Amino acid sequence: MKHKGFLAKGSLLMIALLALLCGAAWAAEPQAVMMATTTSTDDTGLLDYLAPHFKKATGYELRWTATGTGKALELGKNCDVDVLLVHAPKAEIKYVEEGFGINRTLVMYNDFVITGPASDPAGIKGRTVAEALAAIVAKKAVFVSRGDNSGTHKMEQELWKASNLAQPEKESWYISTGQGMLATINVAAEKNGYTLTDRGTYIKYESDKAGKAPQVILVEGDAPLRNQYSVIEVNPKRCEKVNNALAHQFAVWITGPQAQKLIGDFKLMGKQLFTPNAPH
Repeated sequence: MKHKGFLAKGSLLMIALLALLCGAAWAAEPQAVMMATTTSTDDTGLLDYLAPHFKKATGYELRWTATGTGKALELGKNCDVDVLLVHAPKAEIKYVEEGFGINRTLVMYNDFVITGPASDPAGIKGRTVAEALAAIVAKKAVFVSRGDNSGTHKMEQELWKASNLAQPEKESWYISTGQGMLATINVAAEKNGYTLTDRGTYIKYESDKAGKAPQVILVEGDAPLRNQYSVIEVNPKRCEKVNNALAHQFAVWITGPQAQKLIGDFKLMGKQLFTPNAPH
């Protein structure tokens, strides 16, 4: 019996030692801020570029889910993430007004462009957005939409409306992919059609094609095409389990001088993908 008791005590000591070691390992694991963001910040490589700098500056890891802005906002509403980096201003303002988010702050912008085949069957090159969309409708040219309630999809819907054109979802020439931006550009290329994309993702697409992209920019520079990104902390009063301390630290960092310079310096093919514009 004593022998059994000795073994039992030895086992307990071993278990206790393992628990201490596991606890130490757990304590040593860096904390991470959980973020929901739009696909463009991921597809372009911006977040892979920023994340090590954030960890070096704060000691915390950045982990993210890249999806359409609509779904990203839902992840915030469901308390599944700590912070958001998104680009649909009207939806963001509503999100904050409804009490789901706090401290919405501008981070950076680029612009939307309409791309299409170099042959430009609808003749939209150099036109305004309204003229380009009207020409696409008149020619019944293929238009490929993300159709996923993302920031880009929301912008596209606003542009159809602002151009006094009926929503084209039921038209045979209108294709909805339900996918991210890079995939949607590739579908547009396959279908010899047009699409709306943010410039940053287009540059990534162009880079992937080694400068021989079948889709080219045809409409750009029109005032409605500005594409603003903002950071929003998930409201801890709505979501008690979110790590607001880390969310706030990330928001302060990405709008601070170090991250703003990094964003401005981030380029592909020598082209700047985003312009920092956090308030100072």
